[in-house]
Amino acid sequence: MKQETIALAITLMLGLGSGWAESAPVSAAVSSSAAAGVGINEMLSAGRVDDAVKALDLRLKNSPRDAEAYNLLSRSYFAMQKWDQAIAAGEKAVSIAPNNSEYHMWLGRAYAEKADHSSFVTAAGLTKKIRQEFERAVELDASNVSARSDLAEFYIEAPAFMGGGKSKARQQAEAIAQQDEAAAHWLQARIAEKDKRFDVAEQEYHNAIQASGNQGSYWLNLASFYKRQKRLSEMETAITSAMAADKKRPNVLFDAAQILFGAGRNFVGAANFVRKYLVNGPTVEEAPAFQAHYLLGEILEKEGDKAGAAAEYRAALALASDFERARTALDRLQK
Repeated sequence: MKQETIALAITLMLGLGSGWAESAPVSAAVSSSAAAGVGINEMLSAGRVDDAVKALDLRLKNSPRDAEAYNLLSRSYFAMQKWDQAIAAGEKAVSIAPNNSEYHMWLGRAYAEKADHSSFVTAAGLTKKIRQEFERAVELDASNVSARSDLAEFYIEAPAFMGGGKSKARQQAEAIAQQDEAAAHWLQARIAEKDKRFDVAEQEYHNAIQASGNQGSYWLNLASFYKRQKRLSEMETAITSAMAADKKRPNVLFDAAQILFGAGRNFVGAANFVRKYLVNGPTVEEAPAFQAHYLLGEILEKEGDKAGAAAEYRAALALASDFERARTALDRLQK
């Protein structure tokens, strides 16, 4: 999952930074909505968030009890990092359809991101809500691997007095193993990494790659581990393996570019990955086109190409006019 995408209140409270977002499973799939939302899902996947919000506002005007529309609206705001709006729409979706696992999962994600971008006091108040939403999502649908992964990551990061615990995370990994062996190995790797058993963690990341059938996304999980360990040459080798993998998600290119940029390595290669991703046409919600344009803008700005960066920030805003990070970046360049 992203995303793009989720952070935990407890990481802020414990002074750990946004570890969740860095370690979240590149492999986690975004759940699909019912057939009635296919058109809007396509808008979100393509990164046309402004179009999606307009369509959803109209849909809700005609059908104010449309839970799916509220969920899609929440996800639209989530993509733009508008956490308050994402929460408000997500809470409406859950209130209308309280037994929908996916809606609870997305609301938990919105709470988590809000917490990670808030003060200590606000984050503390949201922690219980994060856990409750993920636990409810799993309770409603035991086969929801994405929700189980989110819940397990909460348990890994949170101390016992906040409802966490690595034993709870292991239970989720064991349950996931019945459906997705690779995701289970990924979780075992995260648990071992949290325990600072780095040799065990590395082996579990490799086990996940093997269990996945050599998927590029799991190679990128290993690359992220190497990045956190400051083993940057091995990180780049893992990224190369991801690019050569037999099975790839469409956004492996985007994710690889993010890892390289975050590590301050091979900006030229990172930019080429994003350009190729945009040419191929973004098709996944967790890596929408406007975020790809923004990332490319960041890379070009680091390389000193201010004109090129500004063009990419404008491209991002053309798709998502409320994406404040792109607006701030563009304003900075235009001063």
